[in-house]
Amino acid sequence: MFLAMARLLRAVLHGLHGIGIVLLRFPQLDQAGRYARIQWWSAGMLRCLGMGLEVQGQFRPGGTLIVANHISWIDIMAIHAVCPRARFVSKADVQDWPLVNRLVDCAGTLYVRREQRRDAMRVMHEMAQALKDGHCVAVFPEGTTGNGHALLPFHANLLQSAVAVQAPVQPVALRYRDHDHAISPSVEFLGETTLTQSLWRIARGRGLVVTVTALKARGSAHVDRRSLAETLRGDLAVALGEAPAAPTEGGDA
Repeated sequence: MFLAMARLLRAVLHGLHGIGIVLLRFPQLDQAGRYARIQWWSAGMLRCLGMGLEVQGQFRPGGTLIVANHISWIDIMAIHAVCPRARFVSKADVQDWPLVNRLVDCAGTLYVRREQRRDAMRVMHEMAQALKDGHCVAVFPEGTTGNGHALLPFHANLLQSAVAVQAPVQPVALRYRDHDHAISPSVEFLGETTLTQSLWRIARGRGLVVTVTALKARGSAHVDRRSLAETLRGDLAVALGEAPAAPTEGGDA
């Protein structure tokens, strides 16, 4: 209990430090300087919460669409601790999270209201332009968090941004383990779980480690987005040690 409380206190202080950097330092920093602060802050937050980080593979340079499996809100920090230039596509309700929203904003996050088709199209065009300009954009094609044991169906709509500009797509596998579990339940962010509840579970974790595995990038030129989604899901399933992936359901939903 005491250790968990100490971790939470460190995490809150680190979060406040991040807010200070965003408000006071970011306006004076160039892009490289901002990336360095994002990487430092993200890796630091993992340490504050008692979580180790392992990295396998390399993130490719240049315009790239990252496609990752989704387990928790902390997935973003895990990837930013390795690839700070990644611009995530996130649900718009993250903007309502106190403290977190300011930090997410500073990383160039693209927000989408998925219930509004017109807004999804707007974000897709912004993604395509960012990729064309050589930026790295990251998405979670499952559309929601899973329990880490099995991939959910992939939605192919946001992959169109890469297909449109023929940008490479790199799958990234995330896996969390702890002292007692090969797939830790401490990081699950399912159903009605609140951010506060999730923080407490993570802080109480024993020997939590996140493994970030950057897989070989796939080309997107002249590829159907649905078949690309199935291929990427298969790549991640193999990396995560799952049985052969079932066909993607729902297509563009």
